[in-house]
Parts: sequence; C-alpha cells; structure tokens
Amino acid sequence: MKLINRDSIKNRQISICFFLYDGVEVLDFAGPMEVFSYAGFRIFTVAKKKEPLLSQRVLKIIPDYSIADAPPADIFAVFGGNDDVAANDSDVIKWIQLRDTATQTYFSVCTGAFILGKAGLLDSLTVTTFHRSIESLQRQVPGARVLPNVRYVDNGRVITTAGISAGIDGALHLVARLKGQEAATKVAIHMEYDKYVPEQGLVVSH
Repeated sequence: MKLINRDSIKNRQISICFFLYDGVEVLDFAGPMEVFSYAGFRIFTVAKKKEPLLSQRVLKIIPDYSIADAPPADIFAVFGGNDDVAANDSDVIKWIQLRDTATQTYFSVCTGAFILGKAGLLDSLTVTTFHRSIESLQRQVPGARVLPNVRYVDNGRVITTAGISAGIDGALHLVARLKGQEAATKVAIHMEYDKYVPEQGLVVSH
C-alpha cells in the first residue's frame, strides 16, 4: 500500500475525484468541496453517466465526467444520501475497484462508507459513518469495526467520517495530513468554521 508522502506533494496540486449520484446529500460533498478547493486541490466530479443529477430534490448537478471517461485521481471521495443508488450498482462498484491501483487515498462522508464497503475497501478496518447507520454498516461489513461518536477515522489509506457536517472535519484533517496543520487552520479560518478542532478524530496506528 503506497501512501501519499506529505513532503513530496506539498508543492504540487493534489487531485481528488468526487463521485456523485442522484440523491447525494448536498452538505456531504459541498462541505469537503469548500475545504479542498480552498486548500488548492484539483477537484472534479464524476457520475455513472454524464447527465444532470438531482441532490436532495433541490440542486441540479452536471458532472464533469462519467465513469467511462473519468481520469485517475490521487484521492477518491464518496458521499451519503441515497447511497444505495451507487452501492447496489455493480458497474459503479467494479469501476471503483478497477481504479484502485491509481488511487492513493479513499475518503467517505456519512453513508458514503457503504459504497466503499461494497467495493471491499473497509474489510478489517476501523471505520465510522452516519450515527443512525452504525449498526447497518457493521452488518454489511462484519470484518470491520464500526465506531459511533467519532467525527472521523483515519486508517492511513482510508478515511471515513460521520454524518454530513463531519465531512468538513475529515477534509480539514486530510488537508493537515497532506499540507500541514497551518494550511488546514487557514482554510478553517477562511471558511469561518469555528467548530474545527485539530485531531478530534481517531487516527489508527498500523
């Protein structure tokens, strides 16, 4: 497993793929998108097809790519909402698995963890998800340890966060890990995100 070395990427643009689908939760992806954008990451959106999506029956989204033409990225991010749309789609799961060798880090918010679970990426890990879905994820991925009451869990290659606003904390943590704490603090101040407390999640030692 190859992890991103902070010193080697501090001065280059990190790429991150946001996988979206019909019914995705707005704040699940919009919060981390703000964080990663202000941190200087190159963000692009992908859906199964390159056609408009509807988030929470309110926001229309036109993805940059489909799974047929999406480029590789350093980080692959998935989000909650109507996650069954993606988790139960064999084409999507196979696509995620096929990208694995080019993906250095996985990042999920809320029930986006179920998508990573279906792709076999949470086996034997300590993870978290939306507080009302802890038991369901534990049943789906019995080999994982699913924790309640934690904002995020960092396994090195895989970071999972709790629900909705917790994605902001997980994203700031990832920025701190890759670009340093000062960079993450500057982003939090710029966003006026007063809730940010460095190292408030769980980092699993290997």
